[in-house]
Amino acid sequence: MSKKILVVLLVLMMVVGVFACKPATEPAAEANTTETTEAAPAAKTYKAAFITQALSNESQAYSWKQLQQYCGEYGFTMDVFEGQNDVQNEAKAVSTCIAQGYDAIFINPSDINAIVPSLMEAKEAGVIVGMFSSDLPAESQQYRDFFCGVDDTMAGETAGKAFVDHFPDGAFIVEIGGQAGHDAQIKRADGFRKAIEGSKINLADSQNCSGWVTADAMAIMEDFIVKYGDQIQGVFCHWDNGATGIIEALKNAGMNDVYLIGVDGCRAGYDQVASGAQAVTIGQSFTNMAIKSLECAKAMLEGKPFEAVNFIPLDVVTKDNMATFPYPEW
Repeated sequence: MSKKILVVLLVLMMVVGVFACKPATEPAAEANTTETTEAAPAAKTYKAAFITQALSNESQAYSWKQLQQYCGEYGFTMDVFEGQNDVQNEAKAVSTCIAQGYDAIFINPSDINAIVPSLMEAKEAGVIVGMFSSDLPAESQQYRDFFCGVDDTMAGETAGKAFVDHFPDGAFIVEIGGQAGHDAQIKRADGFRKAIEGSKINLADSQNCSGWVTADAMAIMEDFIVKYGDQIQGVFCHWDNGATGIIEALKNAGMNDVYLIGVDGCRAGYDQVASGAQAVTIGQSFTNMAIKSLECAKAMLEGKPFEAVNFIPLDVVTKDNMATFPYPEW
């Protein structure tokens, strides 16, 4: 009898064991099936455009290169529209971007006032407007979402302070500005005048260019040399490649001891400072401008916080300290 009872008990235990294990194994199989068939969501790609005055402007050509290099890291594809220093072409480019459904534009216009109506339309159409290197006038800044660039007023002030420090007893100087009406030209001129106001520096003459063109700067300098001759002790040029033309004009006139300051910090500026032909270059990083512009646009598209005004720090480069800075790529 005891053996029969033992057999019955063993059979009952086996049956209970089978039913107890079954519910635990079936859900596990279902969970594994779900995990292997579920696809990860694809990352969204945004469409952006760089609208600039002219790619013959070395800084803008380099900026375009940097935007191309980094755009993929922030989920953008990039196109470029070149204005050929004509705000009407830039306005047409904005209209094209609106019509073709671009998510964002980064723009450095020839004229910061004339482009405003086009940017108003872009904002109304829901296109993100990022001002690149140039900002809009204060009364129109509601028509852009953010600005990334250097403080051009400070660049002008830095140049003016350098003149005051170098010529404590005063000097006869001239100024050759960048493209007339461009944001950088306006602010560099304003900052420069602010810095030399009340000093003994005599700003005898100033003339802007029709574009950021080396030959224009050289031609203006040649006219200044005819007009003022060796009275000229210093020149403030708004960009380093313009300073290249000024150096050539001074060299042709046999004027080898003129204190020259330029802005940009490009290869030409560094080389001219190294040779002694240029005293100072005030540098700006277009790489950091490009990265910050992409960061801001992506943040806005994803509903994340960002700064509306982003100043990229300036580098004040002289022959004495230039070894502490990396040699520029443009």
